[in-house]
Amino acid sequence: MLLIPAIDLKNGQCVRLRQGRMDDVTVFSTDPVSVAKRWVDEGAQRLHVVDLDGAVKGSPGNLKALEKIVAAVGDVPVQAGGGVRDEETVQHYLDVGVSFIIIGTKAVNTPHFLRDLCLEYPRHIFVGLDAKDGRVAIDGWNKLSHHDVVEMAQHCERDGVEAIIYTDIGRDGMMQGFNVEATRALAKAVNTPVIASGGVSSLEDLRSLGGLREDGVVGAVIGRALYEGGLQFKDCLKAVTTA
Repeated sequence: MLLIPAIDLKNGQCVRLRQGRMDDVTVFSTDPVSVAKRWVDEGAQRLHVVDLDGAVKGSPGNLKALEKIVAAVGDVPVQAGGGVRDEETVQHYLDVGVSFIIIGTKAVNTPHFLRDLCLEYPRHIFVGLDAKDGRVAIDGWNKLSHHDVVEMAQHCERDGVEAIIYTDIGRDGMMQGFNVEATRALAKAVNTPVIASGGVSSLEDLRSLGGLREDGVVGAVIGRALYEGGLQFKDCLKAVTTA
């Protein structure tokens, strides 16, 4: 199972939010490139980069930082999203070396956009489904749509996405463990690989994630627990490998 460190960008800095609230920000580094190098040096086989400013305003806000991260980590794949609302941005991300593009809000609001991207850029398009109480959140988690997250995952699968990143907003950044049952239910409802995100706080959480392999969960994004939870990345890798 892939363990994917998260690098959330706001104003060019590496930060973490609690439950997606832009007014509850912790700055962990003013140099996100050094953070990216650290995770790669410690064994990360992929990085997860989110442009938080872009997610809110609907267009990229940290392109320079993203480009520097991709250049610095060499052959390590980067999955990136946050404010990707047009094909020009997708093409630019791919041109600078991003491996997988995460589509969020526009996948919900404009379904044909996701379908067209999957046809145009096969094997490069992920969808990020962020949910609270089973409903999909949009616009940087500021709004709850009327869409059921499992039904939306099934729609995205039909469109041809390469993977689904599922985040339980209620757990994100709260260090309370991830939502095992909701993650399992979503993964079992589709054949598309699912990457879990939000709430990992302990090695036991990661071992529980490892138990979801048979349900279709292929990886986990981990953030705050690495930055302030006292977890060492090498121990986290071991936990998901031996689970």
